Amino acid sequence: MSAPAALGDDEAVAVLRRHGRHSSAFLTMNTGIRRLCPTGLDGFAAYRESGSRHLFGLCGPVCAYGDRERVLAALLERARGERRRVGAVQLSHDDALLHADHGFVVNQLGASFSIALEGYSLRGQRMVKVRNMVNRARREGVAVRETPPGEADDPARTAALDRVDAAWLRAKGRHVKELDFLIGERGGPGRPYRRLFTAVHEGRTVGYVSYSPVFGERAGWLYDLTRRAPEAPPGTVDLLFATALQQFQEENCGWLHLGFTPFVQFGDPVGSPRPSSPVLRRVLELLGSKGQALYPAAAQESFKLKWRPQHIEPEYLAFQNGVSVAAVWNLLRLTRTV
Repeated sequence: MSAPAALGDDEAVAVLRRHGRHSSAFLTMNTGIRRLCPTGLDGFAAYRESGSRHLFGLCGPVCAYGDRERVLAALLERARGERRRVGAVQLSHDDALLHADHGFVVNQLGASFSIALEGYSLRGQRMVKVRNMVNRARREGVAVRETPPGEADDPARTAALDRVDAAWLRAKGRHVKELDFLIGERGGPGRPYRRLFTAVHEGRTVGYVSYSPVFGERAGWLYDLTRRAPEAPPGTVDLLFATALQQFQEENCGWLHLGFTPFVQFGDPVGSPRPSSPVLRRVLELLGSKGQALYPAAAQESFKLKWRPQHIEPEYLAFQNGVSVAAVWNLLRLTRTV
């Protein structure tokens, strides 16, 4: 196999348009993500390094379905040359099977949630709590608008969003860090392709939600980053989300993806790819039920479920040559879970 090469940002977006199947695949455009493209193939493997011994792939190979084996092999060859082991996160079921065939231990890590927008409505008894929160924010005077592309580099806008970020982090407390690797970002190479909705209250920006494009069979938009200042009225995020949802429906968008949440929706392990680690499964379940100080998985899941997503899909974590304490620790450090 020819030596793989790095892939430029514009080329990577073109590959995503052609072959992006995973609802979170656009996260491979985040700052710090490396993309490896085998010579002669239309595709890439996205990854980040963690420590001196591991690298972690994100969302599986981005390529034609039949080329996944060769793209993964190129990543494994790169890791061998650097004396590293490979891990992978946010794998679909098919890509989890692919990794298992290459000797990886595979466990479910969590689930992603998606809304089919055709015929979707906030009407009805089941959505009354959502409507109440949306209407409350409106009564409080919260106004939501999509940021036009021409304002993307406006210094005043950037400063207002930076203030929201800083207030959000302060409110979380000094022991809680901002999650990394598995969420979106405001800047970086993917910024020109994202859409941003902001909430203003009494002349101040008090929250925002970012959406990234999703390609493939369930094309649409991915809810990939949200921030809310502590002083924002209740229902601000609900109003942001509902406004964007309506906008996407008016554009005849097919899907709105709510994104991945770790440590939730663990299914029957009998139906999961093999081999798996019972010990790791138990640790992940404990993080979901007892680890709210590290990551608020239950709160994230509750927010997504209240929008009644019709499609919930398990996503997997894989470790090459078995699970080790060092590999798990490096992943937790990479994602800033610890």
